[in-house]
Amino acid sequence: MAWLPGKLSLKFILMKILALLPLFAILLLSCNSEASPAQDTALKTEAPKDLSGLQKAYFASGCFWCVEAIFESVNGVEEAISGYAGGNTDDPTYESIGTGRTGHAESVELYYDPAIVSFSMLVDVFYGSQNPTTTGQAPDFGSQYRSIIFYQNEEEQAIAEQKKAEVNASGEYEEDVITEILPLKKFYNAEDYHQDYERNNPNNPYVRNVSVPRLNSFKASFPQLLKEGH
Repeated sequence: MAWLPGKLSLKFILMKILALLPLFAILLLSCNSEASPAQDTALKTEAPKDLSGLQKAYFASGCFWCVEAIFESVNGVEEAISGYAGGNTDDPTYESIGTGRTGHAESVELYYDPAIVSFSMLVDVFYGSQNPTTTGQAPDFGSQYRSIIFYQNEEEQAIAEQKKAEVNASGEYEEDVITEILPLKKFYNAEDYHQDYERNNPNNPYVRNVSVPRLNSFKASFPQLLKEGH
């Protein structure tokens, strides 16, 4: 097709579109770009669980959709809630932490039975389901996706520091572990539509291409820790 004065050829337009496809693919497979209150399936609601008598633990390691699903597959973890922690900004939202300027990271709050799974084992799950040498987990990078163990007392702090030292000394990674070990100041629940996101949105491209493979990789590495049926 010949060039026309003042107009773009169809070939030129197609070439430009094709050149941008990799960028579109990255944006589509991003934890921050896929969320919307209007989901591809109706939210599956359950009766509230009795969480009394359980202990809490807090972690961050990339997109909270992935992290929540991983921990909820672990025997002894009764509930995982997606939220925000690690920063100094009050009342963070999904949109505000997406700027990377709030100091908060996408995090999870766990309710677990210490008679079944210990805090130490939860830290093993934490390290066994991520690359702790990067600020985020592919394809999500930035301060809001950083790796953090939040401690609530001196015992948890000591366990977190020991485990980090062990992973560093293991030789598994060429780079140093950059997991932060921080005291928990406050945990903010994420918006309702983020809760159980992977389970509620099985057809979401990010869930199919990122969350599910990450969960399956964890399951293959830690079959002894899984709930029955997982």
